[in-house]
Amino acid sequence: MDAFTAGILQRIETTRSDLDRARRSGDEFLADVEQAELEDLHRLAAEHGVTVA
Repeated sequence: MDAFTAGILQRIETTRSDLDRARRSGDEFLADVEQAELEDLHRLAAEHGVTVA
């Protein structure tokens, strides 16, 4: 696995965790921000042929 792939997968995992935490705390604004970030990361991964589980 190259550095880009490892990095993007780590960022996706971190963002998923942050999104879950925001939802549990009831912070709708932060949850929206994290959801948008997650969508951007998935798009970036797809553009570079990175498969996300």
